[in-house]
Amino acid sequence: MPEQVIRGLGVSPGVVCAPWLRFGSQLETSAQDPVGGPPDEELARVKAALAGVADEMAARASRVDGVAAEILSMSATMARDPGIVAAAEKELKAGMPTAHAVHLAFEGFCAKLEALGGYMAERATDLRDIGGRTIAVLLGEPMPGIPEPGFPFVLVARDLAPADTAMLGGSDVVGLLTSEGGPTSHTAILAKSLGLPAVVNCPQTDKLVDGAPVLLDGSTGEVVIDPSPERQQAAAEQAAADKARLAAASGPGRTADGTPVHLLVNIGTVDDAVKAAPVDSEGVGLFRTEFMYLGKASEPSLDEQTASYTAVLEQFAGRRVVVRTLDAGSDKPLPFLDLGTEENPALGVRGLRIGSVFPETLATQLTALARAGEATGADLWVMAPMVATADEAAGFAALARESGVRKVGAMIEIPAAALRAADLLAHLDFVSIGTNDLSQYTCAADRMAGSLAQLLDPWQPAVLDLIAMVGAAGTASGKSVGVCGEAASDPLLAPVLVGLGVTSLSMSVPALPAVRAALAGIDIQRCQEAADAACAARGPQTAREVVAAIVGRA
Repeated sequence: MPEQVIRGLGVSPGVVCAPWLRFGSQLETSAQDPVGGPPDEELARVKAALAGVADEMAARASRVDGVAAEILSMSATMARDPGIVAAAEKELKAGMPTAHAVHLAFEGFCAKLEALGGYMAERATDLRDIGGRTIAVLLGEPMPGIPEPGFPFVLVARDLAPADTAMLGGSDVVGLLTSEGGPTSHTAILAKSLGLPAVVNCPQTDKLVDGAPVLLDGSTGEVVIDPSPERQQAAAEQAAADKARLAAASGPGRTADGTPVHLLVNIGTVDDAVKAAPVDSEGVGLFRTEFMYLGKASEPSLDEQTASYTAVLEQFAGRRVVVRTLDAGSDKPLPFLDLGTEENPALGVRGLRIGSVFPETLATQLTALARAGEATGADLWVMAPMVATADEAAGFAALARESGVRKVGAMIEIPAAALRAADLLAHLDFVSIGTNDLSQYTCAADRMAGSLAQLLDPWQPAVLDLIAMVGAAGTASGKSVGVCGEAASDPLLAPVLVGLGVTSLSMSVPALPAVRAALAGIDIQRCQEAADAACAARGPQTAREVVAAIVGRA
C-alpha cells in the first residue's frame, strides 16, 4: 500500500523508523464479576496487592534517577494511601467483587482530583495506573504496560501513565506516539529527558497498519505510515548526519556569528545537580526548589534548607545557578502550608502569592539561599514564580536583597507580567519566561487537558507575541531574558526565541546538544528573520513550516 502521512504534536525532537506496538491495556472489571470470600479476607488480599504494587514502584525508583525516580516514588506513596484501603473496604462490604471494588475505590478518588483541576487532575492519571496494577495482581493477570518484544519499536498508546513513561529508559522503545497528551504532559517531559523522539495528540493512530513500520519525526509531528525504502534511507542518512553534527558541537552557546546564548539545565534535587554538574552547560537556568519540600510533614528548618541548597550550588562553582523560590499552592499542596480549598487552584494562591499568607516561609528560604550562595562559588540568581505586577516584583526584589541575594528576578508566566515586562524589569536584574504556564494562561487552556494540546503549543502566535514583548523589554534595559519552559528544548524554536530577544535557554540535559548545534548553524540576522516569520504566521503548524524553511537555508 502507498505510504500515508498523519500528524500530531512533536514534543521531543529526533527521527526514528521502526515497527510499532500498542501499549498493553488495563483490565476491565464489572459488578457482575464473581464475588470472592468474606469481606475481611478479600480486604487482606487488597492490602497485599497494594503493598506489592507500592514495593514494585519503589524498586523501580531505585533503578532510575532524576524526574523518573521522583515520579515513581510518588506512585509508591499513592499505593500506600490508607484512604484507598478504606474506600475499597466500603465497596467490599456493599457486596462488590474484589477487583471491581478496587476499581470503584480508585475511580472515586480520581473523580475528586479531576474536579480540582490543574496539578491535582494530573495525579488522577497516576492513580488510575496504580489501580490498574493492583487489579492485575488481584486477578493474577499480566501487568498492563510496555511490551517487551526483544527488538526496537515505536510505542503507540492513548497516553502513558508517568510510572510507565519513567521506565522507558533501557527498554526496547525508540519512539513514542500517543493519541492524547500535550506539550507539558509527563509523557512529553520524560521523553525529552530520555532523548526519545515523541509525537503526542495524534488522533489518527487508528490508521496504523499491522506489520508496517512508522517513521516518526519528533520535531515536526509528522508520522509516515509504511514509509517507502527511499524515505527510510533518507531518514537514516539524516539521522547519521545529525548525530555527527551534535557530537561536533560543544562549549558555550552562541550563534554562527558569535552572539552568545547561555545554555543551561533544569534541575530539582541534589541528585539532579550531581548528575548535571559534569555536563557541558553554562550552569542551571531553573532549580525547582519545591522538590526539597515535597513529602515533608513540616517545613524544613533554615539550617536544613541551607545545607540542601549548598549541596546543589557547590556542584556549579563558577557557573550561574538560577533558583526559583517555592512554587507550590493549593494545586500542589504541602502539609505545612494550609491554604484551604480553592475553586480554581491554577488562579489561586500559588508561587509568590504564598508569601502573602506565609511570609516567614519565603523569608526563611531567601535567607537560606543567600547563605548557601556565600558558602559556595556559584553565581546565584534567585527568581519568584507567578509574579503579576510591578509592585509584586518590587516587593520581592526588596525582600530578596535585604536577605542578601544579589541577583533578583521574576518568572514571566502570566500575560499581565509579559505585557508590562518593562515595568517589572525596572525593579529586577533579570526575568525568565515559563512558557508552560504562559501558554496555559494566554490561551485559557488547562495545561493538563490533552484535548486542548494545540492551544498549549508554545508556537502559538499569541504566545510568541508576548515573548517578543518581554525580549524587547530586556533588550531596551540591557537585562537578561531567559526561557526555562519546555519551549527552550526545541531546536527549531530556539533560533526564534533568540531572534525575539531571549539571551538564555534552560532545558533537560539530553536536549542541550541539539539546541547548541541548531544555534551554531545560524546567525543572529536569520534568527530575527525566523522570529518575524513565526510571529506573522496564523497558526503553530504554519509557523513551524516557515521557520524550517528559513533555518534550513544555507
